[in-house]
Amino acid sequence: MNKTSVPSPDSIDRQWFLVDAENQTLGRLATEVASVLRGKTKPNFTPHLDTGDFVIVVNAEKIKVTGKKSDQKLYRRHSGRPGGMKVETFKALQSRIPERIVEKAIKGMLPHTRLGRQLFTKLKVYKGSDHPHSAQEPKILSLNSESVTK
Repeated sequence: MNKTSVPSPDSIDRQWFLVDAENQTLGRLATEVASVLRGKTKPNFTPHLDTGDFVIVVNAEKIKVTGKKSDQKLYRRHSGRPGGMKVETFKALQSRIPERIVEKAIKGMLPHTRLGRQLFTKLKVYKGSDHPHSAQEPKILSLNSESVTK
């Protein structure tokens, strides 16, 4: 009879991956990164454990969306005060805080539980091509999606 094995926390091998978001489609990049963060690319994936890897996303300001989403997609946040709803388009948020767009897309694809919050801490998003994690020697993660040409 076969037994299901559950990996112990010290047996999980965590790696660092680097993703270049330049000319990548937002949703396609987010699904690949969320899968790596979750650990679904590993043979010892366990749904209730954090078996994923660290992911560094660079060039967040150069991410693309298809269609008219750059003008029509809205990002909402609320201060918690009456009348405190702030609405911003993709284009405006991309010029102001491009990291937030990528973070929000990936966070929405992770579990909405304590595990998802723990997984989200392993995501590092940066504007530009520089990042402070060179000591971890991240591997380049090539995405299956093709780049958007315009």
